[in-house]
Amino acid sequence: MEAKEWKETLLMEKKNGYDRMPAGEREAMETYCQGYKAFMNAARTERECVREGIRLAEEKGFRAYERGMKLKAGDRVYRNNRDKMLLLAVIGQKSLAEGVQIAAAHIDSPRLDLKPSPLYEDSELAYLKTHYYGGIRKYQWVTVPLEIHGVVALKDGKSVDVVIGEGDEPKLVVNDLLPHLAGEQRKKTLDEGIAGEQLNILAGSEPMEGEEKDRVKLAVMKRLYEKYGFTEADFISAELEAVPAARAMDIGLDASMVGAYGQDDRVCGYAALKALLDLGEIPGRTAVCVLADKEEIGSVGVSGMNTKAFDTFMEDLCDSQDVPVRACLEKSFCLSADVTAAYDPNFGDAYEKRNASFLNYGVGLCKYTGSRGKSGASDASAELVAYVRRIFDDSGVIWQMAELGRVDAGGGGTVAGFMANRNIDTLDAGVPVLAMHAPFEVTAKLDCYMAYKGMAAVYRN
Repeated sequence: MEAKEWKETLLMEKKNGYDRMPAGEREAMETYCQGYKAFMNAARTERECVREGIRLAEEKGFRAYERGMKLKAGDRVYRNNRDKMLLLAVIGQKSLAEGVQIAAAHIDSPRLDLKPSPLYEDSELAYLKTHYYGGIRKYQWVTVPLEIHGVVALKDGKSVDVVIGEGDEPKLVVNDLLPHLAGEQRKKTLDEGIAGEQLNILAGSEPMEGEEKDRVKLAVMKRLYEKYGFTEADFISAELEAVPAARAMDIGLDASMVGAYGQDDRVCGYAALKALLDLGEIPGRTAVCVLADKEEIGSVGVSGMNTKAFDTFMEDLCDSQDVPVRACLEKSFCLSADVTAAYDPNFGDAYEKRNASFLNYGVGLCKYTGSRGKSGASDASAELVAYVRRIFDDSGVIWQMAELGRVDAGGGGTVAGFMANRNIDTLDAGVPVLAMHAPFEVTAKLDCYMAYKGMAAVYRN
């Protein structure tokens, strides 16, 4: 190696992705991001993500997997786990004994869930009580227009889809205290300024005629019954989620960014799904996409990554080729596709700039996540990082290494640990996000597109 060559490898200098991306890819990037924004507008909750994912998959020739189904190379199958988790596979040319290539993301996002007994009236105003879901900063969720999406399960076994506030419909909101009266509130910390029990959604103010008590509450309930056919008692068996009403949109005078609710982690979920749907040739190894629920609260429950649903799906695929599932998993690779924190110069003290991810520098690879001493991280091996470097470089994927903030400043987790516990080699990779977990998050179009290219490269290799 000549001196010039080895000197260039001394430091992996970060370069803006626009300086490295071929000019011909700009149009492809914009087209991809248009599809991404449409997906985000259609998929506001984990249930809607699964529904939209199935619709897109079936358009690309995927069919619902049934146990015992005979599978051959090129077959495209999916399994819907309780309308909240979606697993898809394209059967490869090689035996499942040689492992599979997995991209696993989560499709749940921080939000406000309605309580089982949410509707009440106070001072002739109707409110809906909520219990926040995931790691939100509570003060960010006040004075933000909201919609309610979800399902009400009736005692007769029927389910009713509910969407309140979509399109031109009236929106909902959580109020805040005016600054003129906020002297005591200002003395509190950001975490204390808005309490969890104050995240009550304003639902109505017009009273019902002819009633003496709870006239506003009754008027709200009457409207819900007339439109959806459920009663107040049916809230007990409902899953209703309040999400920000803003749609996905371009951000910046140059339209170089995407702003939307729920980009953690649907930006990676869509990339993993779209890359699988777009596979033009039969891959060498079987390609698997996992879109899981409940990551924001620990990947628990029957639809989280810690469920046996993934194991069952893999066992069924392996049974079709008489391959022990353990033999498959130990030779498999998983890209744990979850977002990372983009460097924000407004809050530079929270980051270690040399090892932070930046907007427009490509998909971020995280050798480890966790917090304070890597607690909770799967910590991928050096060999595994080199493997992904090689795949990405060979496929023209723009990427960067990333950590989630300064040491001892915080941290976070992904589904990586649950995949690694299954004896699957796993590495975290995802799109850098500004204002992660806020009601409105920002990503760079270039990074979104490179996540898609990265997932496609993993499926192909």
